[in-house]
Amino acid sequence: MNSYNLPETIPNWINGEETAAVSGATFGNLSPHSGQELCRVARSNGQDVKTAIQAARKAQAAWAEVTPVQRGDILHDITLAMRKNREEIATIVAAETGMSFNAALGETGGAIAQGEFTAGEGRRFYGRTTTSAMPNKYAMIVRQPLGVAGLIIAANTPIANVAWKVFPALLCGNAAVLKAAEDTPATAWYFGKIAHEAGLPAGVLNIIQGYGQEAGGPLVADPDVDVVSFTGSTAVGRQIASIAGERLAKVSLELGGKNPLVVCDDADLEAATKWTLLSAFSNAGQRCAAASRIIIFDSVYEQFRDMLLAGTRKLTLGPSDVDDLGPVINEKQLNNMLAAVEQARKEGAAVLVGGNRLTDPAHAGGFYMAPTLVENADPHSRISTTELFGPIACLYRVNDFAQALEMANDSPYGLTACIHTRSIHRATEFSQKVQAGMAVVNAGTYGSEPHMPFGGLKQSGNGWREPGTEALDVYSDLKNILINIDRALL
Repeated sequence: MNSYNLPETIPNWINGEETAAVSGATFGNLSPHSGQELCRVARSNGQDVKTAIQAARKAQAAWAEVTPVQRGDILHDITLAMRKNREEIATIVAAETGMSFNAALGETGGAIAQGEFTAGEGRRFYGRTTTSAMPNKYAMIVRQPLGVAGLIIAANTPIANVAWKVFPALLCGNAAVLKAAEDTPATAWYFGKIAHEAGLPAGVLNIIQGYGQEAGGPLVADPDVDVVSFTGSTAVGRQIASIAGERLAKVSLELGGKNPLVVCDDADLEAATKWTLLSAFSNAGQRCAAASRIIIFDSVYEQFRDMLLAGTRKLTLGPSDVDDLGPVINEKQLNNMLAAVEQARKEGAAVLVGGNRLTDPAHAGGFYMAPTLVENADPHSRISTTELFGPIACLYRVNDFAQALEMANDSPYGLTACIHTRSIHRATEFSQKVQAGMAVVNAGTYGSEPHMPFGGLKQSGNGWREPGTEALDVYSDLKNILINIDRALL
């Protein structure tokens, strides 16, 4: 694994230049593995955000004049530079998140794939032509940029989250202001460095560091921001929708999940165990698509529970490539998880394994939550209905397929869902009837790819889909052009 020396203080990128926060304030970025400070970070405020938005506004018109093909070529150059520097990117991601280097390298590969896919869409920036009921009238629909895009990302998969939003926003001809996740500031900063060195014009991408309320809040509220795209919690998504909605700005929200994984009585239990462990605990459960509600047919409940418990107890925690999962992102998140498990225990749920912070010498400095399985929780209790974003899953017993589907849909969220069965009939019915933006058969609750739309129903989002070609709908506007022909002038 390569090493990468971070700057002492992670700066903003504004108008193509690295800049400190105007106040001079900074905060510490801590390693989730050790709790030690990795670096300081610019603590930006509304003045820094306004300067970044002004730089984006100034640069946007010229960027929009560049053809979509040329914009795609520039994005492809950025992607090639990411590929050249993928080990450095992965090293930073691993340091900031606590995930293993190999996991970070895999995530970096996903971000590169996102860039390659989006760059290619510059040559497929489709509008459409249509016919009119009126004679001598021709019609076409074309895509136009919106202007300035405000992008706010989460820390769980930091380089993939950057790529997910930045590439389509820029391809569509917008300039962007990216609010980096406060727990993974260096990843966003390094992407900005690569982008500018690869030839992205100054001001087209600006990256702001800082806390959510101090830097993200002003970005959302600014009237010069034409579209806001946010990935994060449902509670914050509601606030963003309310604030940006006051000026009727376009808002794309990819929010939380409380995703069901159904294990039927005809399932391959070994495969179901493997995929449940991956869905619930990989990346320390820090996926919006993580499986946190495991719904099991009564006739195989005890057998599957025992297999799952055995698999959970074998999991190893740490930052190395031989470990199964790492720490959660920060201590506040860890404490929220511990409180939720303790509340469930007081309400009568049984903690089968885990439920505690690791305090042994190898883990005591970091933010390690033991992989946790809970049973007998009320399906409508807090632990069953609130996204915890950690390695915690609840087991539920059902009698049959109908009850399993009903429980899967009995949730305030609707992001992803999975069923394990050998029956094509059950698989088809579940896929069609489950209330989720993504349904999976005989695998995990995750698995979307750069060319596939991702998003959910209910409290999991507000209807937009990113990435895929559907992301172009988020970051562009449609114009209907009507041309009337005077045949006397032909």
